Amino acid sequence: MSIFNSLFGSSEASNTNSNISWRVLTDLGQLNEIINESVTTPVVIFKHSTRCSVSRMALKQFENEFNLQTKVTPYFLDLLEHRDVSNEIAELFQVMHQSPQLILIKNGVAIYSASHSDIEAEDLKRYL
Repeated sequence: MSIFNSLFGSSEASNTNSNISWRVLTDLGQLNEIINESVTTPVVIFKHSTRCSVSRMALKQFENEFNLQTKVTPYFLDLLEHRDVSNEIAELFQVMHQSPQLILIKNGVAIYSASHSDIEAEDLKRYL
């Protein structure tokens, strides 16, 4: 891994240190799947900017704290690579775009959103 990637991250959704089995969000069509899936299992979307050290720190903190693997389905969005998907998420779920950002979808609706230092895996438990 290059020094740049170790400081700012890469576009990879997961690494060997992550305990999260991320589903990579790359396509607008996946948003319909997320809506449908969220009816039976809540879905969390982590919007990450690979060029932002704050986003990298929030992602690492979330990955270290996350222990809800069986209760939610986690999706990872590299918003620099897939800005169209990020924009559609903001419009579809009526959540103002931020980066980094964590959005919890349940029954097709965004019921929780946090950004920057407010992203806490523990907070998700209140909404499950």
